[in-house]
Formats: sequence, C-alpha cells, structure tokens
Amino acid sequence: MDFGVVLQTDPPGWRTVDLASKAETLGFSHGWTFDSHVLWQEPYVIYSQMLSATNRMIVGPMVTNPGTRNWTVTASHFATLNEMFGNRTICGIGRGDSAMRVLGHTPTTLKTLSESMHVIKELAEGREVTYNGTQQEFPWAKESELKILMAAYGPKALKMAGSETDGFILQLADLSLAEWMIGAVRQAATDAGRNPDDLYICVAAPAYVGDDVAHQRNQCRWFGGMVGNHVADIVARYGSESGSVPTELTDYIKEREGYDYSGHGKAGHDHTDFVPDDIVDRFCLLGPEEAHIEKLRALKDLGVDQFAIYLMHDQKDETLNAYGQRIIPVVNG
Repeated sequence: MDFGVVLQTDPPGWRTVDLASKAETLGFSHGWTFDSHVLWQEPYVIYSQMLSATNRMIVGPMVTNPGTRNWTVTASHFATLNEMFGNRTICGIGRGDSAMRVLGHTPTTLKTLSESMHVIKELAEGREVTYNGTQQEFPWAKESELKILMAAYGPKALKMAGSETDGFILQLADLSLAEWMIGAVRQAATDAGRNPDDLYICVAAPAYVGDDVAHQRNQCRWFGGMVGNHVADIVARYGSESGSVPTELTDYIKEREGYDYSGHGKAGHDHTDFVPDDIVDRFCLLGPEEAHIEKLRALKDLGVDQFAIYLMHDQKDETLNAYGQRIIPVVNG
C-alpha cells in the first residue's frame, strides 16, 4: 500500500515544503494539498518547491476542479512540472466545493467535469485535443504522464470515476462505505469494458496517533463537517431515503445547519458541532498505533492502493513519525 499526506497550503509556504520533505524520508510516496486559492496560498507555486525538495514524491491537488482554472492552464502546470521533475505529478479532481463556493459559484456539472478531465489528460500527455472549437497541443509534452483520480460520493459520480478516469479518491475511511463505493466504481469500470484492476484507489482521511481519543475526535471533527457538505448536495439531489447512497452516509447531516468555509479543514470550529463521535471514529483513523494498523489492513483488503493522511491537527510531526517509523513498515511488512 502507498501512503500519502494531504496538506493545507497555509503560510508560511515553506512549512508545507518541509512537511512534504519529511514525509518522503519517512516512506510516504505522495504529497497532496487542498486547492482553494482564496482560502489558502496558491498550491502550484508550492508544488514546484515540494518537487525540488524531494526525490521521488508524487505531488498534486486533492482536489482541483474545472471551474476556478482554465483547463489548458491546469494541463500546462502539470506538463511543465513533469518536464522539470520527471513525471512526478498526479491530478485529483472533483466538481469543486470550497474553491468554487467561496467565490459565489456552485460546483460544476458532471458533464463539465468529464470534458475537463479529457482536455487536461490529453494536453498534459502531449496529445492534440479540441478545446473551445480549436485544436490545441503541447508539442513539448510528449514524454509527460499524468494520472487523473476523481473524487466522488454520489452514484453518477462514482460511475464516472470508474468508467472515465485513472482512479478514485474516497474522502473517508469508513469500512462499510468504502466497500460499497469501491465496489460501485469497479463495477462501473467493468460495465464500460475496462479492467477494474487498472483503477488506482486512494482513501483519504485524518489520522491521529495516540491514546487520548476524545482530544483526537475534537481535532478531527472538521472532517465530518467537510464530508457532510458534499453529502448535503447528494441528499438534495436524490433524497435521504432514495436508496441511491447508503443511509450511513446521509443520516448524520440531519442536524446540519450550514457550513462556514472560514473553518474549512480546521480543528475547533463550531460549524462542525453536528458531527457525532461515531462518525468521527468511522470516517477517521484514531487511537493507538494498533488501531491504525488494523484499519489500514482492512482497507488494503478492500483493494485500496493508497491511504492519504489529512494532516490537519495539532500533532502533525508526531503522526508522521509514528506512521513512518512504526505503522507503514508493519502494514507493508
């Protein structure tokens, strides 16, 4: 199993670079960041420094979207970084949440997302593509390679992830939901005539190692709020009793009264008070090292290729050390 770390590009920017460099020395293969350029610093500037400070780490957004950047610019970002650092980028992408909503936009449609992924993939790998009625190509990018992973929860998005992309990002670590969603993505690949084993499956969730689980829950409760924000869109579209998604994913947002993006991905904000303890426990990896190892092995058995830690709490370095020195070697031993 690969291991990644997901960082916010809070200032100072060099702290993000330092954490990525440290993570690589501890055995992490992927370095991800949020991509909300209003809430945090611009990630693509920082990616160049993350790549420069590491030797093997693969770097990219978790996740970007088609609405805040011109698709050709996004493709050029990746292709340029690949030319400079040797095909060490990856593109996580979705319809857009925080980056779009803070600007007063709504997330893009799945149709737009599909079109954007095609344009970004083709251009970033040096192939000609039709964009806005014109033919475009990066002749200098023939050796570039870019894996595109799509973040999804709802049934139509899961189908698209399985039928059109290189892989799937699931932003929660609940085992029953992971089994259901990974199964849906793999089935969509099969239905599209693709080999489901070729899909790269990444589960991303907060991980916090230690014995004070009550403190860990309070530090990671923000994640249930973030997931709930996506789930609210699914409920609005399909209804909570439609059977389109498991009730384990939708029931807990009934007490949700809104969402404050100023606290997006941050511990201690009261807009996540509606998230109960059991959701935090299910969606995250908390507790002593043995609990992490047990859950990671279960995820591995479900076909997860990478677990990426959302590292947004007050024990960043300690958690990286615990994973690198004692958890990753056991899981992959």
